[in-house]
Amino acid sequence: MLDNTVLLESLTQHDRLSIRVTANCHIQLPPGVLQKLLTPHRSRLYTFILLLQGGVVHAIDLQAHTLQAGQLLFVLPHQLHHISPRKEPVQSFNLTVDERCLSLLPKTFLLLLNPLNNPVLTFDAPSLERVRALFQTLQQLLANRQANMDLVLAHLNTLLTEFNHTYFTNNERQEQEGNLSKFIDFKRMVEEEFMEQPAVQTLAARLSLTTNGLYNIVKQYAGVSPKEFMTNRLIIEAQRRLYYGETTAKALAYELGFNDPGYFSRLFKKSTSKSITQFVKEMQEMSMI
Repeated sequence: MLDNTVLLESLTQHDRLSIRVTANCHIQLPPGVLQKLLTPHRSRLYTFILLLQGGVVHAIDLQAHTLQAGQLLFVLPHQLHHISPRKEPVQSFNLTVDERCLSLLPKTFLLLLNPLNNPVLTFDAPSLERVRALFQTLQQLLANRQANMDLVLAHLNTLLTEFNHTYFTNNERQEQEGNLSKFIDFKRMVEEEFMEQPAVQTLAARLSLTTNGLYNIVKQYAGVSPKEFMTNRLIIEAQRRLYYGETTAKALAYELGFNDPGYFSRLFKKSTSKSITQFVKEMQEMSMI
């Protein structure tokens, strides 16, 4: 398994920015590293993969997503990412960028919180051509490690604006701006506090909502109740820690805020349809491929 992606993160193409754009994964890697990238791994970077030709299956936090030509998949920092072996060559652009680089942009992008839990974008023909051109221009700029930083950031900002627009257009949720804002705030709270397992009533009060109001908003955007949403986040964290750390089910239960390890084990099996032992065994076998 690959938890340490320092090597890849050091392969930046700019002297002052942590950013890399490649076409068709044409990048020189030491022996064995590419093979490791074909097993589940994680990074501190944001990753964007635009597929121009072919098809490929990616798994994010163990959930499979089939990517077709004209679509883009994005992976957020610390998510488990796995690329299934491809039978045929594909044409694609890959962009990786870190949090500091994004902080230099003139605005933030809600896309990067993935509030609607959909990491795949589908572009219409005009948008796809603009996005392809922006990838190509960034790639050309980054051929020079001393490229003008303002130019690089300007093109990156435009590219992310395209992504952000398509993300919300695909999901047709822009008309519910107020509710979406509340859902994003809820998701941020969960991300920051999920291991403390806050009460739904507490989160609702902090959002100036009734418990029923919060339920309706989370159900609208995530398709589950607030309690289920928090449980799902805990299980994702459990899967990550089981995959990367050598810990027992009992120790993990306490780490994640459970007082009863037996209850945690039952909840894990109910959520994943696998016991913790089965999950660890399958992940170990996958890592040895």
